[in-house]
Amino acid sequence: MAEDADEAFFAALAQPGIRGLRAYDPGHDLVAVRARHDLLIELGSNENPQGAAPAARIAMLDAMHQVHRYPDPLGGDLKRALAARHGVSSAQLVLGNGSHELLMQFAQVFAGPGDEIVASQYGFAVYALASQAVGATLRQAPALPRDHAMARGHDLDAIASMLTPGTRIVYLANPNNPTGTWFGRDAFDAFIARVPEAVLVVVDEAYAEFGEADGDDYASALQWQGAHRNLVVTRTFSKAHALAGLRVGYAIANVGLIAVMERVRESFNVNSVGLAAAKAVLDDEEHLCWSLARNAEQRALLATALRERGWFVHPSLTNFLLVEFGERTQAIEAGLLAQGVVVRPMAGYGLAGCLRITVGEAGENRRLLAALDAL
Repeated sequence: MAEDADEAFFAALAQPGIRGLRAYDPGHDLVAVRARHDLLIELGSNENPQGAAPAARIAMLDAMHQVHRYPDPLGGDLKRALAARHGVSSAQLVLGNGSHELLMQFAQVFAGPGDEIVASQYGFAVYALASQAVGATLRQAPALPRDHAMARGHDLDAIASMLTPGTRIVYLANPNNPTGTWFGRDAFDAFIARVPEAVLVVVDEAYAEFGEADGDDYASALQWQGAHRNLVVTRTFSKAHALAGLRVGYAIANVGLIAVMERVRESFNVNSVGLAAAKAVLDDEEHLCWSLARNAEQRALLATALRERGWFVHPSLTNFLLVEFGERTQAIEAGLLAQGVVVRPMAGYGLAGCLRITVGEAGENRRLLAALDAL
């Protein structure tokens, strides 16, 4: 086809790291799927079904009156609110169009051809994309075995053993997507002590609020930031705060590191509606706690129901479950979709026998289970 020939022509003109890169796979074309179903149960994207805090909706409507103006390029109000929340200075913060943008930019700024980036075998797909886009070599450490308490989670000892003089960045996720697993305080303390100062440790905490609410042994890497200037923590408003459609994320790091990151940040990378809504949800702790409690309750019920049906469910401190269905996985996923239930296939992560299922509201989870039983 002419389109294929054109793509090959322009790919040859692209930078080496881009030529072999495949675009991020978001799963199903949900717009098309929605058009085919009157009532679609969307459990594939780890969205928060409880919705954003009421204060965010008011803030969004307010901000709509000013959309003819550019947003604050510094995101000053949101940064000050985040600084107060986390006990850091505003100069330690950089905002992103979701944390996805920032995860890509850390590789853009601090790695390149001939460098190495280390991540876990079943880490978030963006780590591989970020590495390849800049021409760096991604080295994946073997994950913990399936029979471990943190099945297929990060093996921090294995990750540390893969560091070489060529390593520039280590990507970790805590809790991890797509497994839902996490590592504890002592394990991270021992790990960060082994990492040379010239190697950035980027801890992706997109699901941190779930871990902080439910996990006795979960600890945010923010606790170590003062002692390790090479430590970066990224977070997002997409998950626990239910602002996925607005794309607001942030990173907290050493002031000097953030100053370098600001050199590549797009001038208006977070829109005014997103800035207003994100600041508003920070002021509504009651809604967040309610939402997290609902998630924990439904996650436990759903995990129990799936295990009772004989399937292997990975431990999770997130708003999703990684479930192993084995040889029937592809047929089960297709059968669920035919019944209007969307889940996330995991073949792209090397987990072809698994599906990732977002924890929905009680009614959504019941419909999922009924659809599974029908299969």
